[in-house]
Amino acid sequence: MAKTMSKNRLVQPFLKWAGGKRQLISEIEKYIPKGFKTYYEPFLGGGAVLFHLQPKKAIVNDYNSELINVYNVIKNNVDDLINDLKKHKNEEEYYYKVREMDRTGEIEQLSDIEKASRIIFLNKTCYNGLFRVNSRGEFNTPFGRYKNPNIINEITLRAVSKYLNENDITFLNVDFEEALKGIRKDSFVYFDPPYYPVSDSSNFTGYTFDGFSEDDQIRLKKVCDKLTDKGVKFLLSNSSAKFITDLYADYKIVRVRASRSINSVADKRGEIDEILVMNYEID
Repeated sequence: MAKTMSKNRLVQPFLKWAGGKRQLISEIEKYIPKGFKTYYEPFLGGGAVLFHLQPKKAIVNDYNSELINVYNVIKNNVDDLINDLKKHKNEEEYYYKVREMDRTGEIEQLSDIEKASRIIFLNKTCYNGLFRVNSRGEFNTPFGRYKNPNIINEITLRAVSKYLNENDITFLNVDFEEALKGIRKDSFVYFDPPYYPVSDSSNFTGYTFDGFSEDDQIRLKKVCDKLTDKGVKFLLSNSSAKFITDLYADYKIVRVRASRSINSVADKRGEIDEILVMNYEID
């Protein structure tokens, strides 16, 4: 594995994120190869795998510009972010006022620190921690009515900031294919794309307002083929939909059971089958 400092257990996800890998870490860890120098994660999301592995050198990316801004602010301005988070109130009227900022245009007046603070506040106080935007890119999850949400998770924010500053971690906000430009053979890539829906009713791919299409899934498979031709190892998570298992039929596929706690429909939560795809054998 890439060189890591002794792991800090306080370094962990600070946002709830749809499709987050916190509860699958023990399964994913079994399949992480040894001996790579640079870690790549083109669909970063909540960062559970990055924060678990804590590599010394990583290039990580997400298409969601608001999310990448949060990471950059935590790295560069954690004190100012913590101070700004203190202004927020766990009140319904206040919540909707903050949520509306992307509709009224007020969001354009906010600094990067205030934008990051807004996203963390909404994530901690919205219904079921569901980061969801509509077709116009507007945050549209309702108020969560939690009694005492942990809006200012200062210990975690400071630990994450320390990790990001003590190591060579590059954040990108580009297409996943672009994020892998110049990758070398001694790298390892973990892909966690928006999952292909298992059924038409479970379409849970819109974490960027333009979603992740079937064509994008096919394009991602072609990227995996290119990595394999280069001798770069990759591990990929996705749903166990037949479309995906057929698409990756020429690779090693492992089925895992995942617990999903974030879904707008209560009976869609619970244990579901997911798959891990890889282009290498584990000893």
